[in-house]
Amino acid sequence: MDDFVAIDVETANRERSSICAVGAVKVSRGVIVDSRYTLVCPEPNWYSRCCTAVHGLTDKDTWNAPSFGTVWRDWEKWIGGMPVVAHNAPFDYGCISAACRIYGLEPPEAFHCTLAAAKKSIPKGMLPSKSLDMLCEFFGIPLEHHHNALDDAEACAKIAMILL
Repeated sequence: MDDFVAIDVETANRERSSICAVGAVKVSRGVIVDSRYTLVCPEPNWYSRCCTAVHGLTDKDTWNAPSFGTVWRDWEKWIGGMPVVAHNAPFDYGCISAACRIYGLEPPEAFHCTLAAAKKSIPKGMLPSKSLDMLCEFFGIPLEHHHNALDDAEACAKIAMILL
């Protein structure tokens, strides 16, 4: 796959719709050509300690951020029908679908998954796990801020260029 958008979301709590950050990287002809990142006012708008412990975001970061509905309307045009890729796509797709339902929007039709591709391509036992950070280390891909949505989306894009 040479043309796609890799995307990553972070959530404020255990509700799938509670997206608080979105990062995306556009790949054209096998080259990263553009990227986007935004904070999002989550729905429902509260933060669990366990989620904040993962990504470091709190309500102080997103109190004035746009809603997912506002963000997604703009990003849909930017994605432009390209295939969408995520690491552990069922999570990201589930979150985006849940948030789209709240705002009466259509999610992308399907996501390709770098985690599933890694499980198929890399023999069992070669890595302790097929997590994003482990795959980055395995392939020599820098991942400076794991669980920053843009950094994770970029890492996913680079893994996708190898595995998909």
